[in-house]
Amino acid sequence: MRNIRASREFSLALRLLLLNQFGIDIGFYLLMPFLAAYLEQGLGMSAALVGLVLGARNLSQQGLFILGGSAADRLGPRVVIITGCALRTTGFALFAFGNSLPLLLGASVLTGVAAALFYPAVRTYVALESGDRKSEAFALLNVYATTGSLMGLLLGSVLFLADFRIWAIVVASVFGVLTVAQAMTLPPHPVAPRRTSGSVLGDWREAFGNRRFLLFCLATTGMFTMENQLYLLLPDGAFDASGWKGSAGVLLAAGAVANVLFQLRITRALARNGGGTRWVSPGIVVMGLSFLLPLFVCLGDPPASRREAVAHMVVMVAGSVMLFFGIMVAHPTVLEMVPTFGRDTLTGTYFGLFYVFSGLAATAGNAVVGRTMDLGEKAGLGWLPWVCCLTFGLFSAGAVALLGRTGMLPAMPVPAPAAAPVPERRAAPGSSLVRRAGSRVVRVAPMGSKAMRTAGKVPENSTAALESGPAAGDGRPPGTAHLPGPFRAGDDTAEQPPR
Repeated sequence: MRNIRASREFSLALRLLLLNQFGIDIGFYLLMPFLAAYLEQGLGMSAALVGLVLGARNLSQQGLFILGGSAADRLGPRVVIITGCALRTTGFALFAFGNSLPLLLGASVLTGVAAALFYPAVRTYVALESGDRKSEAFALLNVYATTGSLMGLLLGSVLFLADFRIWAIVVASVFGVLTVAQAMTLPPHPVAPRRTSGSVLGDWREAFGNRRFLLFCLATTGMFTMENQLYLLLPDGAFDASGWKGSAGVLLAAGAVANVLFQLRITRALARNGGGTRWVSPGIVVMGLSFLLPLFVCLGDPPASRREAVAHMVVMVAGSVMLFFGIMVAHPTVLEMVPTFGRDTLTGTYFGLFYVFSGLAATAGNAVVGRTMDLGEKAGLGWLPWVCCLTFGLFSAGAVALLGRTGMLPAMPVPAPAAAPVPERRAAPGSSLVRRAGSRVVRVAPMGSKAMRTAGKVPENSTAALESGPAAGDGRPPGTAHLPGPFRAGDDTAEQPPR
């Protein structure tokens, strides 16, 4: 309920994007993890052709993120979001009706291109629309995405016995509805952007020439490598520790529940304690340390009883939840920082380039971890892949901390903590009061003063009026503001948070 209430505080457009992210992840994880089995068992394809179809999706997605980001800058994120969702609708429909290699390759490429357009554009829209609440908006996006992926995996494992094509049609229909809803609801211009000048290649040169941003992308590669072990190392370790094939789902479910319960709380707590930027490195450290817990159960003999298997699973779940906690600390702030490295008009380009780096990091990191898993099994060094992930975490955290100490990270505004409301009290004639409105301090003019009588043409017997700025000879510092009320100036409405 806390997440739903927080979602309602944002604009209708952002609420739709959160719901859209939820639906996209449900559909993706409902079908894509089981696509290989459908192609091999349902259509009789060889392993080589299955790998070709799946590889086409990954290649088109990772290689075109930068194009999706540039399109969001040039055309506006709304157009790119709708286009990406429509392409995903078409791709999943082709998976339902296609049974030849060309059609299946086309469906795979379309779903990859759709993701390359959709993800940078959504992050760009969120960054532009959420104002100074970017971290909280990205935290909610993380909650909806994690919940959707878990529900998709659970539904997929249950519905896999049914015809894959039927569920492909269902998912395509859902994506089609989301496409229409976005076309009808998303404002065409969430902010008034300053159009980029020059060519797209010029924008790319500017982004690739931003040394601080490239170092930041490299420093955070360990975070994405460790996050992807939820689908590689941790499921393998959980099966070895418990002997149960369904253990991987338990790990993901426990992490998703923790994400729903604590993500928003963690993000707001970090905002009250200096902002999330200073906590990125500690969050990555927590992610790395989470791989130490499985060492207590993955290096011994297989469980001899059900009770021992349950005890092993408790340890594995604790490691998975700890990894999720590290992600909850670091990930929203990392996304918040990405657009601050460049111009506002290149927000999409920076998000696209960032996703190119994160995708390459995940691929290369998985290859390294997979290699250490093979070496550990052959040499009897079961601890090797877990220590490898710990090393990734410590290296990444140290690199981010070093960038911060050397001033290579952009300065981020520190959110002002919400102040406790000050009870209103009646002032004596000739005195003045200071009140708090949110995080702003405002001064109430003395009753009976000239400012009281003239502000907004309030009658002299009125009990409240506010000065809109420093009066001549007042000596007060600038920055006083109107309190919400019937005498508030019309231009104050721009300062209110989105609803």
